[in-house]
Formats: sequence, C-alpha cells, structure tokens
Amino acid sequence: MNLEMKRREFLKVMGWTGAGLAVAACDRPSFITSREGRNHVVSYLEPEEFAIPGVGVTYASTCQQCPSACGVNARVREGRVLKLEGNLNSPLNKGKLCAVGQASLQNHYNPDRITKPRVRRDGRLVEIGWDDALALLREKIGPDAGLNGKRFAWMTDTISGHQAVLVDALMESLGSNNHYVYEPINSAVWRAVCRDMLGDENPRLGIEKARVVLSFGADFLSTWGGAVSGSARYAEFRNAPRGVLIAAESKMTQTGANADLWVPVRPGSEGVLALGIANVLASSHGRDLSALPASVRAQIDAHDAAKVAGITGTSEEHIKRIAELLHERSPSLVLAGASAEGHEHGYDSVAAAMTLNLILGNVGRTIESSAGFPFPQLRARSGNGRSVIDFAQALEEKRFDVVFFKGVNPAFTAPAALRLNELLAGGPFKVALTQFEDETTLLADLVLPLYSSLEDWGTHVPSIQPERNFISIQQPVMEPLYPETRGFGDLVLSLLHMRGDKDYAGYEDYYAYLQHAFVALPADVKNSVTKGVGGDAAFWSAVMQQGVLEFNTATPAALVAKPVAFEVQAAAAEGNGYFLLPSANPNLWDGRHANLPWIQELPDTISKAVWDSWAEIHPKTAAKLGDVKTGDVLRIASEHGTLEVRAFVYRGMHPDAIAIPVGQGHTAYGRYAKGRGVNPYAILATAQDRKTGEPAHHMTRVNASVIRRADVTWNNGSGMDRLVVQGGSSTQVGRKLVVTVSADQFERTEGGRA
Repeated sequence: MNLEMKRREFLKVMGWTGAGLAVAACDRPSFITSREGRNHVVSYLEPEEFAIPGVGVTYASTCQQCPSACGVNARVREGRVLKLEGNLNSPLNKGKLCAVGQASLQNHYNPDRITKPRVRRDGRLVEIGWDDALALLREKIGPDAGLNGKRFAWMTDTISGHQAVLVDALMESLGSNNHYVYEPINSAVWRAVCRDMLGDENPRLGIEKARVVLSFGADFLSTWGGAVSGSARYAEFRNAPRGVLIAAESKMTQTGANADLWVPVRPGSEGVLALGIANVLASSHGRDLSALPASVRAQIDAHDAAKVAGITGTSEEHIKRIAELLHERSPSLVLAGASAEGHEHGYDSVAAAMTLNLILGNVGRTIESSAGFPFPQLRARSGNGRSVIDFAQALEEKRFDVVFFKGVNPAFTAPAALRLNELLAGGPFKVALTQFEDETTLLADLVLPLYSSLEDWGTHVPSIQPERNFISIQQPVMEPLYPETRGFGDLVLSLLHMRGDKDYAGYEDYYAYLQHAFVALPADVKNSVTKGVGGDAAFWSAVMQQGVLEFNTATPAALVAKPVAFEVQAAAAEGNGYFLLPSANPNLWDGRHANLPWIQELPDTISKAVWDSWAEIHPKTAAKLGDVKTGDVLRIASEHGTLEVRAFVYRGMHPDAIAIPVGQGHTAYGRYAKGRGVNPYAILATAQDRKTGEPAHHMTRVNASVIRRADVTWNNGSGMDRLVVQGGSSTQVGRKLVVTVSADQFERTEGGRA
C-alpha cells in the first residue's frame, strides 16, 4: 500500500476513524518494509507444524452462534478441534459459554455443509468451480456490468468489526445504501426507546447492582441481551443482599421461571400495568411525577390499581406489592422485551416501562451510559425485524436486480403473508453466502460456500459493551475441512478487487488486511498489551493469544433522562380466538440451530420437549377447548394459515394466549432440521408497531381445536413419537437418559428427609 495515502483515508480503510482518530494518527504500520517503500504483510497460509500427538493446543476465538459474540477457547488436538469453552479474557462472558456455543462444533463438522459453489441451471442448483462462480459475479456486479447501485441490495444478520468495514466499502463502491440488517429475534423497540429517552441506544444495564428487577417479558436469561452475560449478572444479583426478581408476561420465559413473583398479564397490556404501578408509586409512596410530560401524568392518574387489574387480569394486590417492592428496595431496574414490544403500541408500552426507571431514579445507577464504541466503523449494526418487511416491499416494487444474503434465512423466518418466497422466486439475481442449504439458499441463483466460524478470520464488536470497550478476535482454530469453501472476509475483499477499489488492492487476502489493520493502531494501544517489548509482531501474537483487545476509553458522560410523550393502549379485548405468541426458544433461536442434533436433543427448559414443536396452553384454555391433555394434537389456525401441533398444558400461560416456540418446521436445512415440527412464523399477521415499524408478532389471533387425542400414534413420518414432555415420559427418543421423580416422591425418600 502507498505510504503517501492521506492518513485519514488510510485510517478509514483500516476501520479506525471516529473517536479514536486523534490517538490513532500518531502511529504507522511497521511490518516488513521493502526497498520500494511499500509495506507487505505475509499472508496466513497454514498453522505451524508443532502439533504433538495426544497433546492439546488451545486457540482463542469468537462464538458466532448468536449476535452476542462471546469469546471462546477452542481445544485442538492433532489438528482437529474437539471442545469449546468460554474465554476468561473476554469482558463479556468471562469464561462462560452456553450450550448453543458448545454446539457450534456440530455446525463445523455437520455432514450437510455445502462444499462447492452452485449455480441454478434448468431450475436446479448444480456444482461449479470458483472460476466460473467469480466470472458470473463479475458479469453481474463488476465494473463493466452496468449495474445501477440503487438496484443492488445485501441482507445480513448483525454484523460488526472489519467485516462491516469491508461490506460498507463494497456498498460504497457500488453506490448502494440498501443494506438490510435482519434479526427475527431482537430488541429493536427497546433500543429505540433507550435512544429517545436516554440518548444511548445500548446503555449498560446493571442487573447485578439492582435490588429489584422487574421484567416485562425481557428474557435476559435466554434470548434478550445475551444469555451468558445476563446469567452472570443475575448470579451476582442473587448474592447477598439477595435481589428480588419479578416477571410480568403472557408466557413464562426462562427468566420468568426463575422469578420470585411471576405475574401473568393479558397479551398487549404490559404498558397499562406499568402505568398502574406508576400510579401506586405516586399515590401511595409519594414518588414525584413532575418531570414527566403532562399527557403522561394524565395517563398515570387515570390508571389506578382497580382499573388496571380489570384490563390486565393482574390482581390489585400484585400491582400494589410490585410498587411497594420497587419503592422500598432501591436501586431497581425495569426491563421490557418481546411480549411488551410485539404489538401495535409496543413502543408506548416499552416507554411506559422506561418511565418507571425515571420515576424510581434508576438512570445513572442501574442504567448507565455505554459511552459508545470509539470506532464507529467497527461497531455492531444490530439487526431488527422491520428490515424483512421493507425488503419484501422493495421486491414487490421490483427495485433490485442483484441481492446478496449472508447469515439470514428470510424465506423461513418471514411471515408467509409477506409472500417473500414468491417474490424471490421470480425476482432479482440472488447470491447466497452460506454453509447450508436452507430455505433461502434453495431460492438462490448462485451459492457460495463459506468456512465455518472455526475456520475463519474476523473481528467482532458486541453491541452491548461491558465496562470497558473491546474487540473480540475470531481466528481459525484448524485448517478448512473442505478446500473449496471460502472465508467471508476473503469473499468481500475479492468483490472489492473485482470492483477495482484501489484502497484494498494491496491486500492479497483478509488475513493480510486484518494484520495490517492491527499494526496500524497507535503505539499506546499496542504497548498496553506488550508492555513495549517485541514490536508489532509481538503485539499481533499477543492479541491472537488473548482473543480480545480492550481500549482505555474516557469515562462516559452521565446519561440524561429525557421523558417522552406516549399513549399506552392495551391490545383490543374484542376479537375472535387467542393471541398467538411465537416464543423465542433459547436452544433453536430463530431456527438457525435446528440443524444441530445436540440442540435438538437439548430439552426445552419449560416443557422438556425435544425434536419437535408444541403449543403451550393454560389449563383453563385446555378445558374450554374440550378437556385437552398434554400430547393431544391441536389445529391452530390464523387467517394466514394452519398448523397441527401437540399441546403442552401448564399454568405458565395467560388463558387468552397460545404460545408456539419458533425454530422448527424447516422444509430444508439438512437431515436434522427438515420436516420436524411446525413453523409459527408462517401463520403470523403482518401488523407493525406504529412508531418503529417493527413486526407486531404477538398480535396474531388464532383459533384452536382438537383433532387427535394423545393415545393416537403421531409419528411425523419418523416411526416414533418424538415429543417428550415433563411428566409424560421418562425416555428421550426411546433411550432412557434422564429419569425424573416428583418432589413429593423425593420428600418421602430417606435422602429427601435428609
């Protein structure tokens, strides 16, 4: 690379512009310099041949199973990765790792991985070589393709780090801003409220500092905000003095199952409950409301405990007791998640919950500024749900000629009412960068096979930064299993070369680019790692060993609470049927882990079900539907489609709701996922939150009826009844793995009395 490049442009290419610009400008990369005055970085070829038979080696990397980006240590023996654990150096997960992270080994070794590029010919995807694949890409997006950048789009999942820098550079070279960042499971409404009321989209939430946590469906022990980090903070929260956890939600989440008080709330009335609690805080405990907008004060005044109890189905006693606990045990923390967000007035409900934090003085105590990551180019582009709605609208209007997909499967997760499959099938030229043949890949015109996360390079910036800002490093822990797969960063860099982008012409591969970027950091950053010993090579080696790079950033300014006006409305009481709750499953996530047999074998924390889907209903609902028992088959019908699924009857549901976990019901995605269970996304309505445009997935109304009783064999074509539920069986897919006893039976034993 030409050393006379303007420093600002150079830092932009390296991803270090923004708040870090002033300090970064004091240093230059000093890797091997040739006589011509150009810097050359030796590309990564293969690991050193130092493997000793029977002796393991550990490499630090980053988990890519969900958007959290936890640090991992991979144990490798004789060139094969065998086990993953949390990286103690990671400020995010501090050595812990969830079961889904552990299961990424099966992502890597999965027999259904795509191993060669494919192209659509005569309606089928057939294998081709990389030369032909790249030639086709050049024809579609190369400098001579004549592509109008506005007619190019890319849909990815949450993306950060230097991959985000390269994707931004490619979009810029094409003249396109059509980057859809899509996550079906997200906290986009919460982030919007935090931005508007605190000036910080991702504030640090001090669960461990609170003495009471009130959650309106924010499942922070599972899929909300990072389960590993949330669980660690929760463990501190439970230490002396022991914190009190309250969960108000329509369906018992994993967080709700751990609560001291679980309060069932009628779907769509969470904001009303927040107003009722605020009313009691003001009227009975003297909390000051004067800083709130007059319209908000008027709503609080109009929602006394008796009125709120009638709307929400929550008792006056519980409303008053929650307010009492929040008042007496300070500081507290109020959170709001999917059940509050997923309605047309979701933003208003979350704003009402955040208003409780303002009334209780939690801002600056349990809700603190994140200070923002110092390098904006690298920060996380957090996905949302509105992206797929906007994308479907763009396809409807035929606005794109070429679309790329990476890390997303909208053909599976988008509501069928959006007609996305139909629009894609007859739409633009589609390129899927993927490991697996999922529903979206089957619609693609060109498929480019990717390395697994354990074979690839990358850097990742978690959207929720802990007390110190940091970058998590991803490095390959073993050689690629399949020689004709490629790294994501390498592919994007190849596309930049194809476009003739001179800024990136000097980098042969993504490893060279990353290494060059890190040695471009200022000397004080490098010295903080190496203590001034060993130069750039020692710094790079140390960062790879640690797996993270932390930054000494300035103390963040205190958050300034900014009350906003909102208008809370409960979901309409009238209407046929029940609310369908497409509940997030911590094991399967949005369906991306359904192809991992370890995850399919992992029992759901509430129902204990495996390898299938189920519908959760309250006993009152079961009686109303005709004395439904666990295991009976129900027909669940909305105006957009019908599902047949077994019932799971338990009290952790509101009687007005039926919950079906998402993640199953694949029509593709390999032998472990295909044809198992049902996909609730398929029958959802397309309603949206009126302020953010996020999908209002909890508003879909359904009818239910019994079509088969539990004593009728139901095998889904597998020859066995796969649904295993607590209290219904002591076997797992015909194998006795775990035998349970009731608490009463245990108490009658000698060990129980002991």
